[in-house]
Amino acid sequence: MKAILLFVALTCTLMVNSQSNINEILAAGLDDAERFTNDYLSPLSEGAIYSMSGSWYNTADAKPLGGFEIAIIGNMASFKNKDDKLSFEMNTADYQNLRFVDGSSSKTVATALGDLEGIRVFVEDENGLFREEFELPTGLASENINFIPSAYLQASVGIIKGTEIKARFLPKINTDDVAIGLYGLGIQHEFTKHLPADKLLPVAISAVIGYTHLDGTYDFTNTSIIDGDNQRIDAKMDSWIFQAVVSTRLPVINFYGGLGYLSGKSETNILGTYIVTGGPIQQTYTDPFSIDETASGVIANVGAKLKLGFFRLHADYSLGEFNNLSVGLNFGFR
Repeated sequence: MKAILLFVALTCTLMVNSQSNINEILAAGLDDAERFTNDYLSPLSEGAIYSMSGSWYNTADAKPLGGFEIAIIGNMASFKNKDDKLSFEMNTADYQNLRFVDGSSSKTVATALGDLEGIRVFVEDENGLFREEFELPTGLASENINFIPSAYLQASVGIIKGTEIKARFLPKINTDDVAIGLYGLGIQHEFTKHLPADKLLPVAISAVIGYTHLDGTYDFTNTSIIDGDNQRIDAKMDSWIFQAVVSTRLPVINFYGGLGYLSGKSETNILGTYIVTGGPIQQTYTDPFSIDETASGVIANVGAKLKLGFFRLHADYSLGEFNNLSVGLNFGFR
């Protein structure tokens, strides 16, 4: 578990480093900064929702009363081949003050997931007397990261016939730049438990509902253009997942699959005090703006679970707007 927490914290730290100069966009004014930040962060928020929503189940066979399982689960939502998530077209006609140094009116620039470096922009006053140049931020791919990770502890316990409840939890991780935590609740009900000869059936069929909430804070660093205090991104994400699940009923290794729907939303607040000291727009902003993003879509997954006494191991792969690989190390009874 400690290694997984370290892995998540390290990736989040790299995420912050790749975005460390996004606050410089405020030199172009509040409206330009909000427009750019929305396009820049939206794919990251969407991918994080898919990542944190994975692996609510590893079988359709619900646990009996008193049966339990505790798992350490890791997810990786991939964006390696998602070109539309790695960049966006920035048209200066949509911006009041932001312009490209090379004179282009439109250019493909990186999102928080992408890898397009060296794109310089500037702001200047109407007379051209005051001008400030800076580089647009790049994203995670510039650090050779092509996935968004999540990890947590998850527990499941059978309560009544065919029904088990689930809970997931990631204790608050704090590093120099990052604080992140997660919790969630879920329920699974097996319909085949109500059939007269359910123990003789080769498969189990059930439905799963899961809710996950994530809190994350990413601290900025001051730049030569933007001074201030306590500059940070504060993100809150919620997701719901509804899936139908089917699995085999074999003694050692079983296969499972699911089909369902994911719905999520995120609220990203740009907080702190920002004092623009360079360029024509010299102004102080406090908690300048907030960005809301939604994610939804059909998801399908297939996986396998190996059971050796109290020890279990599972892995599955989900197809959706972001494909997600989940692996889990489980310990259980019944």
